[in-house]
Amino acid sequence: MRNHTIKTFILLGLTDDPRIKVLIFIFLFFTYMLSAAGNLTIISLTFIDCRLRTAMYFFLQNFSFLEISFTTACIPRFLYNIATGDKIITYAACAAQIFFTYLFGIMEFFLLATMSFDRYVAICKPLHYVTIMNNRVCNRLIISCWMAGLCIIIPPLSLGLNLEFCDSNVIDHFFCDATPLLKISCSDTQFIERMILVCAVLTFIMTLVCVVLSYIYIIMTVLRFSSSQQRKKAFSTCSSHMIVVSITYGSCIFIYIKPSAKKEVALNKGVSLLISSISPTLNPFIYTLRNKQVKKALNDLIKRITFFFKKKGTIK
Repeated sequence: MRNHTIKTFILLGLTDDPRIKVLIFIFLFFTYMLSAAGNLTIISLTFIDCRLRTAMYFFLQNFSFLEISFTTACIPRFLYNIATGDKIITYAACAAQIFFTYLFGIMEFFLLATMSFDRYVAICKPLHYVTIMNNRVCNRLIISCWMAGLCIIIPPLSLGLNLEFCDSNVIDHFFCDATPLLKISCSDTQFIERMILVCAVLTFIMTLVCVVLSYIYIIMTVLRFSSSQQRKKAFSTCSSHMIVVSITYGSCIFIYIKPSAKKEVALNKGVSLLISSISPTLNPFIYTLRNKQVKKALNDLIKRITFFFKKKGTIK
C-alpha cells in the first residue's frame, strides 16, 4: 500500500443513520465484552484448574486467545469510530489491522484442524493419547499453526504493501479489509487478487480435509463401540468442537458465495460483523455449557471467589 499522497483512509462503516449507529454500538460493545469475558474465563480456568491441563484444554486455551485477539483487532476501532464520529484511519494502522485480522482468522482454521486431530487421537487411540499428545507435541502443533498462518499471509501482504492509491481513499467497510481496499487501488490488482483467492482456498481445503478425515475415522471407531452409552459419550466429547467447526466453516462458505454486485458489499459487511461479534461470543458458551469438566471447574472457581469474599467480610 505504497503511496506518497494518501496517508490516511476513510472507513464508511455500516450506516449513516444515527439511531442505527447507537444500536450497532450497544450490540457490538455488549458482544465484545461478553466475548472477552467468556474467553478470558476459559483461559483462566485452564491455567488455574489442574484437571484442565490436558492437550484438549491446551488447544482450547489457544483458541480462546485467538478469538479475543481477532475481535480486538477490529471491533474496538469500529466502536471508537461510532462514538467519536472519526472515520479516519492511518495507513500504518490500516496495514496492521489487515495483518492481524487475517493472521488470527487463518490461524483459527489451522487450530480447529489441530483440535480435530486431538479428538481423533482421544477416541481412536485412547490408550496412547497421553503418550502421543504430550507437551512437546502440543507445543509443536501450536507453533506450526502460527508458522502456517504467517506463511499464508506474508506473500499477499508483501505485494499489498506496494499498492498505490491515486484518486480515492474511501474504504466501503467498517474495518480495513483486503477486498474493498483493492477496489480503490489504481494499481493492477489482478495478480494479488488471485493470490489471495489461492491462499484462502488452500487454507480452507487443507484444514477442512484434516477435519473431515479426523471425523470420518472418529465416526467409524464410535460405530464399532458395543455400548450405546460409550457412543453417546464419544459424540458428546466431540460435539462442542463440531458445532464451532460448523459455524466457522459455514460463515466462511457464506462469504464466498457471491451474490449480485449490488448486494455483495453489504452482505460481506454484514457477515463480517457477525463473524467478528457473534461467533467469538457463542464459542465460550458452547464449550462451557456442553463440557462437564469446564462447568465443574467454573463452579469450583465461583465457590472459591464467594468463599474468599465471605471470609474477607467476616474478618472486617
